[in-house]
Amino acid sequence: MKIEEFGTLQMVRTNEQHFGNSAIKGTNLNQTQKTTGNKSFQDFLLEAMNTVNTQQNDVTKIQERIITDPDSVDVHDVTVAMSKARMSLNLAHSVIERLVSSWNEITTTR
Repeated sequence: MKIEEFGTLQMVRTNEQHFGNSAIKGTNLNQTQKTTGNKSFQDFLLEAMNTVNTQQNDVTKIQERIITDPDSVDVHDVTVAMSKARMSLNLAHSVIERLVSSWNEITTTR
């Protein structure tokens, strides 16, 4: 599966019991390390937040253009951009909620 905003998603088998007999198509452990570039979890989160911010800013620019010069922008483009930004914001909200709840569970189960 490939999502342009987040790069390629790869499945890495780290436990020998999970290897099975067949390989995951298109995935190699060395290839996965090259594509991630040894990024930390923080780097992935910051990159995702920057993408969400960029989409929100793009929607603002399109909205300003449709108000100032309605003939230069198609209404469908505005609708698609707004839906895309709303979906990415909802996804970011869900991820943040799960991170916070996971952190709370980790800290309370010492």
